[in-house]
Amino acid sequence: MAEHTGIARPYAEAVFQLARDAGQLAGWFDALHAAALAVADDTVARLLDNPRVDRDAVVGIIVAVAGQSAGGGVDTVQVSNLVRLLAENGRLFVLADIVTLFDQLKAEVENSIDVVLTAAAPVDDAQQAKISDALQRRLGRDINLHFKLDVSLLGGARLQAGDLVIDGSIRTGLAKLASTLTN
Repeated sequence: MAEHTGIARPYAEAVFQLARDAGQLAGWFDALHAAALAVADDTVARLLDNPRVDRDAVVGIIVAVAGQSAGGGVDTVQVSNLVRLLAENGRLFVLADIVTLFDQLKAEVENSIDVVLTAAAPVDDAQQAKISDALQRRLGRDINLHFKLDVSLLGGARLQAGDLVIDGSIRTGLAKLASTLTN
């Protein structure tokens, strides 16, 4: 993302300001995510790159997908204007970066943070709730916990919240032990 942040930031900040002022953060969140998924789709990407395909028609499909996903009273004309502006300026490729930046701005305002819990074995809802509560006390923010299963960890778990990483996996423990033994 770092290479496109400079291009994406003004768009993300403008859309965020518009969404916040209108009280439509959730609706814009949905619309932006849908548009980014549409642009990231291999078939759509090939259509956008094909000079024989009407680019406006493909952009219209992206706009329709984003507009259908927009909730919370979001003005679909504004969503359409954003997608068309990005397309006209050859910047649809930064849509995923706009989404990431928008999500960060939204999380700051809502005092929440996304945390990815990666574990070697399934973690039940009760355990996830305990982890979420502990993180909420430690970070002082609302926690949006997302679970990923990764058997390559061998055991234990890894938490990632932005730049904060808490790694209690057996794989990492073994790697540290191996490093200590070889030094």
